[in-house]
Amino acid sequence: MEGLATSRIISIQASRRQHYSAFLPTFSLQLRKISNRGQVWMMKRPKSFQSIAASVQPLEASTTGHFDNKQPSKEVLELWRSADAVCFDVDSTVCIDEGIDELAEFCGAGKAVAEWTARAMGGSVPFEEALAARLSLFKPSLAQVQDFLEKRPPRISPGMEELVKKLKATNTNVYLISGGFCQMINPVASILGIPQENIFANNLLFGSSGEFLGFDANEPTSRSGGKAAAVQQIRKAQGYKVLVMIGDGATDLEARKPGGADLFICYAGVQLREAVAAKANWLIFNFRDLINALE
Repeated sequence: MEGLATSRIISIQASRRQHYSAFLPTFSLQLRKISNRGQVWMMKRPKSFQSIAASVQPLEASTTGHFDNKQPSKEVLELWRSADAVCFDVDSTVCIDEGIDELAEFCGAGKAVAEWTARAMGGSVPFEEALAARLSLFKPSLAQVQDFLEKRPPRISPGMEELVKKLKATNTNVYLISGGFCQMINPVASILGIPQENIFANNLLFGSSGEFLGFDANEPTSRSGGKAAAVQQIRKAQGYKVLVMIGDGATDLEARKPGGADLFICYAGVQLREAVAAKANWLIFNFRDLINALE
């Protein structure tokens, strides 16, 4: 997911086939206390979930201008192959959609959220401010989120499931780090076999009647610089020697810093953000490149 800053963006078109999972997840509720907000309801992760089939035509590297980082250097390849942890952005990377925009559209506020986002893209806006503003435009209830998840299963990017399996086969730990919401990311993690404790994302908060209350501001990913902080937290806690961040946006690029990610790989198969791509250690348009580099 991209930060709200001006940048030339090239996107692909992805069609949604009218083929949904036969399994529609049921969600139980968990009562938790968050800060001083009193009691709120949060959805627990379903035990299993299947993704919707997606027809995607990724951007072709040959049609996207000149970048000198489409081929990895020897040093970059060595870091990739020796990584003991890989952190993935979710929106427009692991999945081909932007979660909050999809939820807003489902709730009938897609145009309003898109228009606000377009205005925000014209300048620098703190992430927490942008997140709160968008959510205030449609205030999704618990019932709406559950209905959305049942009717719109995740659309996983081509090659992602195979890549995660390959990483796990080499004993590389996989994390999902997102400015999106756990309620929408948990099903993705379930599909990919990623444990819940390896998810760093935001939480929507609901009242006892399922009404929207807001989001948990205590999560590091709810603030500007949150992904970088999450990566640093993971590395410090686990003592990883080599950690790689993969994503499409400026907030993912920020994770490459001392004490954070050693390597930033820009995935531009869904969105090519040229300012971000130019600063990546390795620019890819297909996850097959990463899979092949591990073989």
